[in-house]
Amino acid sequence: MRWGRARIGVVLTCVALLRAVNLGSRDSLAMADLRAVVDAVGGRGVRTYLRSGNVVFSTARDDPRVVAREVRERLVAELGLDTPVVVRTAAEMAAVAGGHPFDGQEDDPAKLHVAFLAAEPVSELVLPAGSPEGAVVRGREVYLHYPDGAGRSKVTAAYLQRCLGVELTARNWRTVTALAEMARDTGE
Repeated sequence: MRWGRARIGVVLTCVALLRAVNLGSRDSLAMADLRAVVDAVGGRGVRTYLRSGNVVFSTARDDPRVVAREVRERLVAELGLDTPVVVRTAAEMAAVAGGHPFDGQEDDPAKLHVAFLAAEPVSELVLPAGSPEGAVVRGREVYLHYPDGAGRSKVTAAYLQRCLGVELTARNWRTVTALAEMARDTGE
């Protein structure tokens, strides 16, 4: 099996974001297993953040899409876990963490989220009628504001995925900024 291209001397720092792992008893994944999978596809300096499928690492691969595919294939082959994997470079994470469009309207970072899309959206985002949430699509990210909290919102990751027509995973603002900082400290 071919595991992607590598260019000599290229080191890319990546953040891999897995969707819906360790939510209750669903899709349980030990972070040691996740680190081993990323290591097996050529990741170096592999570090996880929380238990929700966040991993920061360096790689000689030059295409984050290849890295995402490799990690997903290994998760399936070695652990029987088939879940979307979205990868962003350190530079992309820094750009996302550079500012949330709803930051000035919300003091509680727990009410700010970002959905990371695996590709450009296929369709336009339409929020449910009467929902209090706000959303701004910028490229492959959707910046979300949950004024009443995300827990009871109809604007879930599954809703966004159906509406936009692409796989995605979402993180709260604290996690986004922490991952951007971890990636920056790893160096690109």
